[in-house]
Amino acid sequence: MLIKKIKLENIRSYENQEIEFPRGSTLLSGDIGAGKTSVLLAIEFALFGLQPSQRGSSLLKNGKKEGRVVLELDIDGKSVILERTLKKGKTISQDYAAITIDNEKFEGSVTEIKNRVLNLLNYPSEFAKKTNLLYKFTVYTPQEEMKQIILEPAETRLNTLRHIFGIDKYKRIEENASIFAAKLREEIRSKEGQLSDIDEIKKKLEERKTKLSFLQKNKEEENKILEERKKEREKIEQEVSEIERKIKEKENLEREREKSELMLTNKKNLYFEADSQIKKIKLEIQEGKNLVFDEKKLKEIEEIINKNKEREKTYQEQIINLSSKLNSLIERKKESEQLREKISNLKICPTCLQEVNEQYKSNIFKKVESELLFINSETEKLEKQKSQIFELLESIRKQTTNLEQKKSEEEIKKIKLESIKEKEKSVEEIEKRKKQIDSDIQLISRHIKTLEESIKQFSVFVKIFDEKREQLEKEKMKEKQQEIKIAELNKEISLVQEQILDIERRIKEKQELKKKLDYLKKLENWISSKFLALIFVTERNVMLKLKEEFSKLFSEWFSVLVPESLSVRLDEEFSPIIQQQDYELSYSYLSGGERTAVALAYRLALNQVINSFLSKIKTRDLLILDEPTDGFSESQLDKMRDVLSQLKVQQLILVSHEAKIESFVENIIKFKKESGVTKVEN
Repeated sequence: MLIKKIKLENIRSYENQEIEFPRGSTLLSGDIGAGKTSVLLAIEFALFGLQPSQRGSSLLKNGKKEGRVVLELDIDGKSVILERTLKKGKTISQDYAAITIDNEKFEGSVTEIKNRVLNLLNYPSEFAKKTNLLYKFTVYTPQEEMKQIILEPAETRLNTLRHIFGIDKYKRIEENASIFAAKLREEIRSKEGQLSDIDEIKKKLEERKTKLSFLQKNKEEENKILEERKKEREKIEQEVSEIERKIKEKENLEREREKSELMLTNKKNLYFEADSQIKKIKLEIQEGKNLVFDEKKLKEIEEIINKNKEREKTYQEQIINLSSKLNSLIERKKESEQLREKISNLKICPTCLQEVNEQYKSNIFKKVESELLFINSETEKLEKQKSQIFELLESIRKQTTNLEQKKSEEEIKKIKLESIKEKEKSVEEIEKRKKQIDSDIQLISRHIKTLEESIKQFSVFVKIFDEKREQLEKEKMKEKQQEIKIAELNKEISLVQEQILDIERRIKEKQELKKKLDYLKKLENWISSKFLALIFVTERNVMLKLKEEFSKLFSEWFSVLVPESLSVRLDEEFSPIIQQQDYELSYSYLSGGERTAVALAYRLALNQVINSFLSKIKTRDLLILDEPTDGFSESQLDKMRDVLSQLKVQQLILVSHEAKIESFVENIIKFKKESGVTKVEN
């Protein structure tokens, strides 16, 4: 990673400032408090956002509501632009974050942008949720923080270094493995408790199998009894069926008898009916022989009726003629009255269009009155004639009606006399039919008697049928009771079989549990006796290797910065050991320049070890040193030339107010604060 440019808006002492960073070594120069360290804090903020212990007020310019940092980087050939903003509300918080990679912009949450940065820098995934220690100890660590690490308790320093190197996982593995082993032992005890009743369960299984065998044998015996019950029931059913057939024959005979009795009754009715007909016809014959019929009288009556009908027809024609004349007179009367009405209202003649005088009207009225008198007279005459003819017509109709009645009586006498022979012949035929009916009656009576004898013979089976039906019901009940008994046995057998399956399942589960228990014991033994020892040895070897390399580099960098009378190394806890002619010196007894030299040598050695150990991280080409020469003597300042020349990084950024350092670097960026605002001098 190389820094190309940073833009600051309302960040600490900056209002609106853009700073470009060239490759090679660059010195950020200026008086103390000029705003040099603010640039380094802004770079860290742009990369990772505010740290958990960091407040927004430490970055946002006093009196401003919003602040912004835009950082341009080159990461492994990719152009990356990071933008973050701060906003003042009740508190100062991060407001906006975005990252642009090769002109492709992504806006996201603070955490999302941080994760993308870590991914670009190729930092190990375990550093995603950690603070920016890896960045601090590979790129930028304020000198005072490095001194603080040296002075911390050994265990704290070791834990910090484990964290930085990413090997605190070994400790976590040890802790987790110990917890896991304890959990395994707890689970082993639990499973051993679960297996304590396996012998009792196996005993129950044998008991259930013995009971099942007994029940199955009992079921076989009960099935035999059921078969016998079925055979006995089927035998009785067959007997009942046979008796039912006999009873059905009896019922058929009874129905036949009922039909025959009905037929006999019908025949007797026919016999009595024939006898009655004969008596009636003989009486009619006798009555017919006593009748007196006069053919001449019948003809005379017919002649008079015919003459009356002719006269009736004539009278009807006369009435029609008179009615026609009356209608004609009524029409004439109506026309005359209309004329009289019309003349009375007429003033001008419609033909000649002259005025009609009263004399003319009077003449016409006279003629009309004369006409009306004639019509009324003629109407009365015609009405009188019509009434007389109606009376004659009614008289003739009454006479004709009486004559037709007499004619009918004479005709009836004639018919009766003519039907005597037919009636005598009918009597002979009815007598023959009567004899045939009597013969049928005798035959049916004999058939009924035969049927009654047969019915009597079958009656004995009714009682037997009732007895057999009762016996059959008893056998069915016994069979049903036997089936219920077998069903109960089947239910009990099914229950026992389910119990056996359940016990076998439990035994199988116990066996599986025992396999798991054996595996857990082996696993717990392996973790406790082998794995933890392996992790301990691995961590020890890794730490030893790191310590050896770290100690060597620490000694080399220190030897560049201080006289040969002093030497340094690291102990097992990575604590600096300072020696002078084989005597150990306490860090607190060193001069300010010597303590700074120890901290700087520790810092440079740590940077090299981390970049070597984590060889794929993308920050290895950048190093930032903040006031690395604090307290140095003139001779130590001269030694910084050798230090800087031996640093193999593409971009080195130094913060220092020492003017002498300016001759050691390739580029200088000068800062000046005026009226509380920092600006870069051109």
